[in-house]
Amino acid sequence: MASRDPPPPTVHAPPDVPTGLALFLTIPYAFFLPELMLGCWVWILVASIQVANPLLQGWVLYVSLTSFFISLMFLLSYLFGFYKRFESWKVLDSLYHGTTGILYMSAAVLQAHATIISETQELRNYYINTTASFFAFITTLFYVLHAFSIYYH
Repeated sequence: MASRDPPPPTVHAPPDVPTGLALFLTIPYAFFLPELMLGCWVWILVASIQVANPLLQGWVLYVSLTSFFISLMFLLSYLFGFYKRFESWKVLDSLYHGTTGILYMSAAVLQAHATIISETQELRNYYINTTASFFAFITTLFYVLHAFSIYYH
């Protein structure tokens, strides 16, 4: 009886990450700038008002600021090529952005709740809270899109 050799393993080499400005034009990595800018806006808007609910909006500030700095480190690691040293870089990137998407969703819901509570207070704070809630939900969308596009790329 002749033994069959198993078929050769299929090797899929992931495409290289583009360098320079092309990094910002490639879909999974193009989400870095909107994530950073919108996340920074969430932090600035919540920090610019008198925080009436420190427990709610403290979490929003923590998530937005921490996510900003870690995403900035990811962006710099892509720009400087640090990702080339590790094989599981895309898994780490996808897990980070997925987890951050979940954390940002919780922060956006808490910010929306803080907006509802601030309805009876000063109108200026209500408008700023509304804008921060909007940006928090949009930032959540970008983090989730980034996670799925890295995972499926």
